[in-house]
Amino acid sequence: MCGATSPAQRLLHGLCPRSPHPRCAAGRIWLDNVNCAGNEKSIRDCKHRGWGNSDCSHEEDAGVICKDERIPGFKDSNVIETEQSHVEEVRLRAVVSGSRRRLPVTEGIVEVRYKDGWAQICDEGWDSKNSRVICGMMGFPAEKKVNRNFYKLASKSQPKQKRREDVGPRKRLFAERQQLNYRLHSVSCTGTEVHISMCTFQFYRGNSSAACSSGMPAVVSCLPGPLFATGGAQKKKQRQQQQSQPRIRLKGGAKAGEGRVEVLKNNEWGTICDDRWNLLSASVVCRELGFGSAKEALTGARMGQGTGPIHLNEVQCLGTEKSLWSCPFKNITQEDCKHTEDAAVRCNIPYMGYENLIRLSGGRSRFEGRVEVAVGAAEGDEPRWGLVCGEGWGTLEAMVACRQLGLGFANHGLQETWYWDASNVTEMVLSGVKCAGHELSLSHCQHHGSSLNCRNTGTRFAAGVICSETASDLLLHAPLVQETAYIEDRPLHMLYCAAEENCLSSSARHANWPYGHRRLLRFSSQIHNNGRADFRPKAGRHSWVWHECHRHYHSMDIFTHYDILTPNGTKVAEGHKASFCLEDTECEAGGIVRLWGTVKLRVPAESPHAGAVAGTSRVLFLPADVAKRYECANFGEQGITVGCWDLYRHDIDCQWIDITDVKPGNYILQVVINPNFEVAESDFTNNAMKCNCKYDGHRIWVHSCHIGDALSEEASKRFEQYPGQLNNQIS
Repeated sequence: MCGATSPAQRLLHGLCPRSPHPRCAAGRIWLDNVNCAGNEKSIRDCKHRGWGNSDCSHEEDAGVICKDERIPGFKDSNVIETEQSHVEEVRLRAVVSGSRRRLPVTEGIVEVRYKDGWAQICDEGWDSKNSRVICGMMGFPAEKKVNRNFYKLASKSQPKQKRREDVGPRKRLFAERQQLNYRLHSVSCTGTEVHISMCTFQFYRGNSSAACSSGMPAVVSCLPGPLFATGGAQKKKQRQQQQSQPRIRLKGGAKAGEGRVEVLKNNEWGTICDDRWNLLSASVVCRELGFGSAKEALTGARMGQGTGPIHLNEVQCLGTEKSLWSCPFKNITQEDCKHTEDAAVRCNIPYMGYENLIRLSGGRSRFEGRVEVAVGAAEGDEPRWGLVCGEGWGTLEAMVACRQLGLGFANHGLQETWYWDASNVTEMVLSGVKCAGHELSLSHCQHHGSSLNCRNTGTRFAAGVICSETASDLLLHAPLVQETAYIEDRPLHMLYCAAEENCLSSSARHANWPYGHRRLLRFSSQIHNNGRADFRPKAGRHSWVWHECHRHYHSMDIFTHYDILTPNGTKVAEGHKASFCLEDTECEAGGIVRLWGTVKLRVPAESPHAGAVAGTSRVLFLPADVAKRYECANFGEQGITVGCWDLYRHDIDCQWIDITDVKPGNYILQVVINPNFEVAESDFTNNAMKCNCKYDGHRIWVHSCHIGDALSEEASKRFEQYPGQLNNQIS
């Protein structure tokens, strides 16, 4: 294919001289002057000069650089999806009056979408395996036995009054009856299917209720997972599960029930290699965590790269296992798999209706705008829409709002939205919102309740969000801190700039300047971006602060906290570093895959060249370094590209903790990146790093450095109680 003018295609021109080159294809050039609108399903649907009609040579062969993101509707990707060829949409219709408004719906008649309405499934031969599949689709980990005789009353033609008397006051069926319209019968599942369309069944011909004369509509009752449980017994079960240490977790996902799969082995959290990763294994993970079956099994670190060991490889579950640890797997070495192959899942979760209680207004796209919430809807009244007070609104609150909206992560949480004044909603209805970041709805966060307490109640000061499908994820390279830590006694006359930027302890103000010295614990820090979006400062260039002494711009007030803590958590020394020169120091090799060569196409049947294939064309995958994007010199852009890291060497100012006033003893060195959550990340739990320290007044030993959530709870407790290194004592 030729006629290329894009930068990527111009790059190819330089590789193909007049003489043959291994990266240049041979054979026919089938397409020329290709002109696509962008919405075509195939390149053959684009405008072109006609098959085989070209005035190009192979030095003009077109190429592409593909983004490592799945485009919805295309199956050739690193997402393993459920095939829904026969039955696509399924629901549970509650027929008990008490369940009409309660979410999630855990029990009801199974219905499938048919034409413009819904149809039922005949329950002849229906068993618990079928129910298990339906519950998994609805977002529930397990099924439970249902009182079938009770539901027979729903399908019988009886007077409305008679039915109400028979059922009793506590379990009344809906007063309105619906004409039954059966769509499926003879459904037979093994219980491991992730969708009913993968089971064997038959379609009914016709739509009469007599088609299921010896049966009734299939009814299913499901057990919700702890996150969606209701009632006292379920809440107790939820607390018990939260108190016990889990051996599996999801990280890096924007929504509940999705993320990179991490498992706990030998008291250390690690990932799973995606070799042979499929929907059966993914469903075991989902059900073990209290969700339904797997909607998607993802490969290729689609939810971001993990850290630490890769514990499992070639996991091959049957689908009936209670835990992933019961599935066959292989132990692997670091050479077998890299974190670029970390496995992930997207699980089915129950419908909770949270997205109906929030909306955005005034934004330039559906991903941004002023936050409006509905109040009063829970009581069954007509919802009243109002604004959220922007006071105290930040990134964590915005993350919850974006999750509730189904829009992914939050780029920004905005406290003023005067530029989005495009709605007739002017009343503040919610204030004091304070979220931990993991909640499913703003109503689950702390807030002032019905009593509004907002200093600035005008629409100008309403909360807003800018959401994004992807986010960055920063983490510190812990071994480097351990390898480079040392003590320096630095003269005061060399610390004027550091004192001006508040990089010394408070006692330095009373020192006898310029005489004397400060004792500094110095170390290097290497901060990686393992997420799926670049890490950019929240503030734009117009608000960066110039520091004349060090002659650099600060793009964030606080980028990192450095603290010395006692084993019980008391802070005895602290340091901080503003993000001066936040840039790409180095990047990973082979992080981007480039696709080279001509397009290999089968010629359509109507073409005179039907049946021919450009068989001599070749596709080459050439690993290349991730390109650096951010360099802060000369007022350049600041940030950290995905796959790159920013290195702060031990010998630069403020890359230390002032320990002049620290007494000898055992301590914990703690480093926290992005401590004020100024910039959104897909995972804030890996932003802290801890090390054990032993300081004898002359030397310091730093050891056991690790990311804060890399170890089990038991190992973390042992770490905090560890007395310190007992060898290498000074005599």
